[in-house]
Amino acid sequence: MNNETEQNLEQYVPKVHYELIPIKNLVSNQEYQRNLSQKHVQKAAANFDIYQINPVKVSRRDGVNYVFNGQHTIEIIALVSGSRDTPVWCMIYDDLQYEREADIFANQMKYTKPLLPYEIFMANIEAGNDKQLIIKELVESYDLEITANTSPGGICAVSTLESIYDKYGFQCLDRVLRLCIGTWEGASLSFSANMLNGISRVINAYGDTVKDELFKERLSRISIKELTRTAKERRAGSLGYAEAIVTFYNKRSRFGLSMEKLYTHKSKKKEESDTAEPAPENEQDTESEGYDQLTLDDAVNNQEVTG
Repeated sequence: MNNETEQNLEQYVPKVHYELIPIKNLVSNQEYQRNLSQKHVQKAAANFDIYQINPVKVSRRDGVNYVFNGQHTIEIIALVSGSRDTPVWCMIYDDLQYEREADIFANQMKYTKPLLPYEIFMANIEAGNDKQLIIKELVESYDLEITANTSPGGICAVSTLESIYDKYGFQCLDRVLRLCIGTWEGASLSFSANMLNGISRVINAYGDTVKDELFKERLSRISIKELTRTAKERRAGSLGYAEAIVTFYNKRSRFGLSMEKLYTHKSKKKEESDTAEPAPENEQDTESEGYDQLTLDDAVNNQEVTG
């Protein structure tokens, strides 16, 4: 490689070097930094995986090591190791001014393409992780498959399947799929995120009070389009679907399901979260490093509803 070629390539190679620096020698209190989320730090520390750690980006100005990407990473490692003497790999920039650091921080996610729920799910399958394998096997036991997009015989609401499994357990997820298939015979729209979540809310609230055969008999008379329209008229999201399901289930019943129970019955997971430390009001975790990337559940669910 000649000198001219080397010089041309240098414009694509950051002028950085790597050092192991103790956490106590790193500073991350710049004005452009977001507030530290202790809830995120504790959650990531409880699920610590050394292979998810990325180098911390540091701007060395006037002999001080300013972290401009990785403040949550260093706090997670400090918590897990129990010491701020623990060193972390740092990518050191020696030629940045404060304004340039802030600009990099503000735009670090601008051109980053996040993984889609389906891509994450399939990667977990390849990794042999139990939860995803169990869900995949359950879906396929009904002659369905998990897909990236809406298609006949497919379910693309991947995050919703995982959420139901996590909140309510395998038996609830199995029953949700069984009711969907038995009621609407596998129609694609019956596997939307809102529909699946709506049915899981009903099952969680009423349990065996809801009779599966009665559910299928009464709801099968209602088209997915009519149920969807009714749900949207009542309330946004899966709660509107749950209300619509209860409404149609109660038709021609002298003693039906109490609508109030939808709002008073919580999952075990929800009850536990109510006693946990509340998240900061303006909490936003979007750093481009391994431990600082949080899943935005609302955005994911919206993709699944429309997908």
